Amino acid sequence: MDIRLDQDWRMRPIKGDTGKAYIGLKDDDKVFIKRNTTPMLAALSKEGITPKLVWTKRTGNGDTLSAQEWLDGRVLDPEEIGQRNDVIDVLYHLHHSKTLAQMLSKIGGQIMTPEKMVKEFSEDLPTSVAQNQFIHLVTTYLKKNIPTFQAQKATVVHGDVNYRNWLVCQNYLYLVDWDSIMFADPAMDIGTILGHYVPLSSWPHWLMRYGIHGSSEVIEKIYWYALLSMLQEVKKHYLRGDFKAMNAEILQLKRIYSE
Repeated sequence: MDIRLDQDWRMRPIKGDTGKAYIGLKDDDKVFIKRNTTPMLAALSKEGITPKLVWTKRTGNGDTLSAQEWLDGRVLDPEEIGQRNDVIDVLYHLHHSKTLAQMLSKIGGQIMTPEKMVKEFSEDLPTSVAQNQFIHLVTTYLKKNIPTFQAQKATVVHGDVNYRNWLVCQNYLYLVDWDSIMFADPAMDIGTILGHYVPLSSWPHWLMRYGIHGSSEVIEKIYWYALLSMLQEVKKHYLRGDFKAMNAEILQLKRIYSE
């Protein structure tokens, strides 16, 4: 069912997990609309990391709608992510952009420490997940092995770089869905990529391409964030009722944890 935004634009909900995404339609024009997303979109689109911001509108009930250009493309296949150099390029650009860091700081971007991340995961964790013996084992490991974190070295991170948020259009790669943007250790994004899409034996080579020497200390930290990312996905899938995806995530977690 379409929603009338004004006399020109109609909004058609896009099926998804947030209920905040729409197709915007006006005559022959089409845009992607997100409700109450980060005000960082303008800066991100200017940097070429996410599709171009077309307009923003404030609705009568106080919501902010952000429209981005509609691009005909495809989501990256999971098998591609660990192989593509442009994935590394986008992440490196994001993590090292002083402009984005200044902008996020201006709007009060939150600094997320590893302690906060584990606490957030553990809070309101469904009982059946919390009581799973393996999940409990991994969670205990994370709590006992909190990596060193220096707030002054925190960078802008996306916070959810799973394959579903990588969009390729005419061979140009974009990162989308910025609701989780924050200041944190870049190992958070890197760990998500490596844990899900790159064999453990290939981590040092991937890190070298990113520009990091894969010392044992660095590998250990990224391993920690990889495990946390998988636990977060398990929780997310459970809350959505997608138990097939949840079980697949647990299997991948077991593969990584046992190596």
